[in-house]
Amino acid sequence: MSAEPHSSLLDAVKGQPKQVWITAFAAVIAFMGIGLVDPILLSIAEGLKATPSEVTLLFSSYLGVQAVAMLVTGAMTARFGAKRTVVVGLTLVVVATALCAASGSIEQLIGLRAIWGLGNAFFIATALSVIVGAATGGQAGAILLYEAALGVGLAVGPLLGALLGSISWRGPFLGTSLLMLCGLVLCSIFLTGDAKEKRPKIRLLDPFRALKHGGLLRTSIGSALYTAAFFVVLAWSPFVLEWSAVAVGLIFCGWGLSVAVAGVVLAPKLAAKLGERHATVVAVFGYAVLLLIMAIPSKPVLVVGIILSGLVSGLLNTLFTGTAMSISGAPRPVASAGYNFCRWLGGAVAATVVGHLAEWFGAKQAPFVIAAVLCVLAGALLTIREKTADPHTIPAEAVLVGEEM
Repeated sequence: MSAEPHSSLLDAVKGQPKQVWITAFAAVIAFMGIGLVDPILLSIAEGLKATPSEVTLLFSSYLGVQAVAMLVTGAMTARFGAKRTVVVGLTLVVVATALCAASGSIEQLIGLRAIWGLGNAFFIATALSVIVGAATGGQAGAILLYEAALGVGLAVGPLLGALLGSISWRGPFLGTSLLMLCGLVLCSIFLTGDAKEKRPKIRLLDPFRALKHGGLLRTSIGSALYTAAFFVVLAWSPFVLEWSAVAVGLIFCGWGLSVAVAGVVLAPKLAAKLGERHATVVAVFGYAVLLLIMAIPSKPVLVVGIILSGLVSGLLNTLFTGTAMSISGAPRPVASAGYNFCRWLGGAVAATVVGHLAEWFGAKQAPFVIAAVLCVLAGALLTIREKTADPHTIPAEAVLVGEEM
C-alpha cells in the first residue's frame, strides 16, 4: 500500500463519521466507470449499429475530457471548495449516465461519455481530500479506506456491466446513474460545508511549465505510451474475444482485482527492492513481452494475458505516478496535473486509433503488437540516466492517483 506503515482495514473502518462512508461509497461507483463499459461493447455496437472503431471512441471522449480536466480540478477545488466540487462532479455523472441509457445513436453516447469523464475527474480529484479531512485515525487510515473503495470499484464495475448488460446494454448506464444518485443525495446532505481553502493557487499553465523538467517530461511521455498500450487491452480485447457480456465481465473482474492488488500491495514492495525508476523499466518491458504473447491468435491465451496484464498495469500505474511525483522539484499537485494530462491523452489517442489499426493491418491481433512497441519506447525513455537518486519508497498518494481511472 503506501510507503508508510498504517493500521489494518478493520482498525481504519472503526468509528468513521458518516461523510467518510458516504464519500467512499460514491468513490466505489466512480471507480466502476471504465470497467463497466467493457462487457457491453459488443452489445452497444450491435444495438446502435456501430463499428468497433466508433465504439472505442467511448473511451476516447471519456479520457480526452478527463485529460483536460486534470489541469483545472485543483484550481476549482481551491476556489469553490471540496463539497461543491464533489457535488458538481456527481451531478454531471448522474445526468450523463442516465442520458447514456436513453441514447439513440453512438454519437450521442460518445458525447455523453465526455460529460461523464468530466464529472468523474472533478469527483475523483477531490474525494481523497474529503476522506482524509473527515476520517478519524489520521491520513494512513483514510488512505486505506480509499484503497479499499478503489479495489471494490475496479472489480465490481465489470461484474455490474456484465449482469445488467446481459439484459440490455442500457442497463449498466441506468444502474450506475441510480447508484450515483444515491451518492449525490447523501453527499449533498451529509458532507460538511466548505471552509475557506488555504492552498496555493495552481495556474492553468503551471503544469506545462513543470513539464520543462527533462525527467518529468520523459516520465510523462513514457506514461502516455504505456497508457496507450493499457487502453489497447481494455478497449480492444472484447472485440477479439467476441464473447457474451457475462464472460467478458468475469474476465475483467479478474483484471480489476489484479490491478488493485498489484497497485496498492506489490508496487511499493518492488520499488523498495529495485528503486522506483528501475522497477518501472522492468515492469514496462515485461508488459511489452506480455502484449506480444497476447497477439498469439488464441482466445485462452488472450484471457490469461488480460488477467496477468492487470498485475503489470497495477504496478505501472503506481510506479509511473510515484516517479512523476518525486523526479522534479515542482509541487506535487502541479507535477501530477501535467503528468496526468499526458497520461490520459495517450489513452484517448489509443482508443481512437485502435480499431483502425486492426483494419489497416488486416489482423485483430495487430493492435497488441503496436502496443508492445509503444511499451519498448516507454522503457527506452526511462533508461536515460537521471541526476537525482532513484527513491525506494513511493509517495502515499501516488498509489491512489496511479490507480484512478
